[in-house]
Amino acid sequence: MLTYFWIFVILALGIAAFFIVRQKRLATVGKFSQIVPLERSIFTLQIGDIVEYMGEDWVVQGKLMYDDNGYQWQEYLLQDGDRIRWLAVEEDDQVQVSWLIPTDDLEITGTPPKQLQFAGDDYRCIESGEATMSRQGMTLNRNNKRCQYFDYRGPGNQVMSIENWDGDIEVTVGTIIRPSELLLLPGDGQRVYE
Repeated sequence: MLTYFWIFVILALGIAAFFIVRQKRLATVGKFSQIVPLERSIFTLQIGDIVEYMGEDWVVQGKLMYDDNGYQWQEYLLQDGDRIRWLAVEEDDQVQVSWLIPTDDLEITGTPPKQLQFAGDDYRCIESGEATMSRQGMTLNRNNKRCQYFDYRGPGNQVMSIENWDGDIEVTVGTIIRPSELLLLPGDGQRVYE
């Protein structure tokens, strides 16, 4: 009779140990499914990551995700001291990455024209529409839930973006770059500049 008692105790302890270990494994899997991958790509940059371009380090301070009826793209707000850049990433038939600099040198009132001139170069509007957005981190004046956008192409790889945020016009100019020109390093998830 005593033997059955000990067999029962050992069996009960074994079953309890199995469920405790199983519960800990499930809890661990749940925690790790929320972790951002350590390797970064132009599609998975996070707040606090470092983007190195042309020998300069830029910190990801914010991220805007645009959606125009299912067509989606994203822009990362990058900062180095007082300097701001936008890294625009979109994927249509191919991936296009643009390095953009904000400018106040082009005054736009009303709806932007189909063609315009900037810094001696001609730009032609190739796409426009209205997008909704979601955001993470710092996004400067881009706080509305919707914006009108106008994308322009200039000579070579030059691009321009005009966005109307409920009357607040934001203009950025820059170039299309190759993703391989960027070195992406994971950060700590925190903004560096306030």
